[in-house]
Amino acid sequence: MSKLSPSEYLAQLKAQQKVDPSPELASVMAELDSLDMSDLSAPAPEEKPAAPRSTPDPTAAAKPAAKAQAASQPSGSSAAAGLHHPVSSPLPGNAPTPNRKPAAARNDSYLAELFDRVSNLLGEEGDKNTAYIPKAPESLEDAGLAEDDLERLILKFLLSKGASSGRKICQQVRLPFGLIDPLLKQWKYEQLLDLRNSAEIGDYVYAITDLGRERAKRYAEECTYFGAAPVQLRDYLYAMERQSIAKQMVRETDLKRAFSDLLIAPEMLDKLGPAINSGRGMFLFGEPGNGKTSIAERVTSCFGSTIWIPRALGIDGDIIRLFDPGVHEEVETERGEGIFDLTGLDQRWVQIKRPTVIAGGELTMSELEVTQNLQTHICESPLQLKSNCGTLVIDDFGRQTMPVDELLNRWIVPLEKRYDFLNMPSGKKIQVPFDQLIIFSTNLEPKDLVDGAFLRRIPYKIEVLDPSREHFVKLFEIMAPKFGMTFEREAVEYLIETHYTAVERPFRACQPRDLLLQVRNFCVYKEQEKVMTPEAFDFAVDNYFSVM
Repeated sequence: MSKLSPSEYLAQLKAQQKVDPSPELASVMAELDSLDMSDLSAPAPEEKPAAPRSTPDPTAAAKPAAKAQAASQPSGSSAAAGLHHPVSSPLPGNAPTPNRKPAAARNDSYLAELFDRVSNLLGEEGDKNTAYIPKAPESLEDAGLAEDDLERLILKFLLSKGASSGRKICQQVRLPFGLIDPLLKQWKYEQLLDLRNSAEIGDYVYAITDLGRERAKRYAEECTYFGAAPVQLRDYLYAMERQSIAKQMVRETDLKRAFSDLLIAPEMLDKLGPAINSGRGMFLFGEPGNGKTSIAERVTSCFGSTIWIPRALGIDGDIIRLFDPGVHEEVETERGEGIFDLTGLDQRWVQIKRPTVIAGGELTMSELEVTQNLQTHICESPLQLKSNCGTLVIDDFGRQTMPVDELLNRWIVPLEKRYDFLNMPSGKKIQVPFDQLIIFSTNLEPKDLVDGAFLRRIPYKIEVLDPSREHFVKLFEIMAPKFGMTFEREAVEYLIETHYTAVERPFRACQPRDLLLQVRNFCVYKEQEKVMTPEAFDFAVDNYFSVM
């Protein structure tokens, strides 16, 4: 913590500017410059604090009044004591944390408005090249939680466990010990909890009482969730804005790195690059077996970064689970040891690789909406929310059980506006970002599936063509060592001339892998060395293409 005078705080805000300020930022900074804040730091005789006043209209005429009232703040107030302002380490140069105003500004509504505006604007400028990191909350207000919220979670947890130390309770709800310890002691005083014995230094083992158990059962009837404390929607929206995939630019080297394990024609990479940078969406279409799904799965890795997402969201009493181990790959981060977590991270958030969520022919409309389990009353987030800041792949598009028109109508507004509306179980409708690259992969002709209005919203339509003869041979050369074989060009040329050219059979990118698997199984059965031979390829082709 550092104590700054108002003028020092303003100077630090100015120092945070690394680029030319926007017109709006320049205007607000000029307005702050015009205020004489030196008197806020000067000692003044103690007197009864003035009653709070209503927020004045921030015009030029109001400035003298703001100066007079700012100068009249008593020395015993937080204004005279200096600006008690927390410093956020991730921001460059220990810049003031956006959205946190100094104590003097909190006591003067006009100053509060100006400092809010300048902090937000400077935050936007200064954060452009700074990775988003969720900071540990310093109070329940910072966390967007009330005592009742934590009472529900912790009593339900102790109802399940019976007894637990304060440290383990904090690990369960993912909040700092300093926020939870006073509440545990308060609930002991209210006879909701009882002390069993001491744990680590400054910690105790708490057991739920009969009174606490009855209350926990009522809470469990409403919702059985007692995991990580939920993150507020406003904090999630801010995090998604900071980590938006639309702000990620992919270069040719990034694309080559992401597709290094696939044999992709340079022409295909040149088509994919601009489509990925658009951040909008694309159609991948072509014959089955040419690698559309493999391409879609690797698109997200082009960005080569991780993001932070909440484990759960809290929206007007409803809890929505967002982190899904089935689709999200967690990145291990440093964890605090003992009672105190010294990492400075908000443990309610989890760091993951930019997500790639794939939905195939099994996709249903319910997976695109918030769903609530009728027994537990816990809500599950839809696929598009889980894929924010990543990629959403609709594989085998056109083969879902729902009508194509119904699925397309669900995407028209999000694709156009870049935001989506979700219906909560309570009946409330919320707006959330639709911030992902959406890829429709199909082996059907797109124009036969969708109309022009929808095709206009998918600016890139990329056909995944059959491999050339050169690439087809190269695929055998790449795949042979993976099956424990030595590449035999003569055997591959025999295969191509006899079973492809002679019968005018088209090449497919998946066929070298599939045929080599057949060859390997043939050799194992015959107790022969695993070698590519014309005989083995004849056997493989007879099996593989028998009904094709």
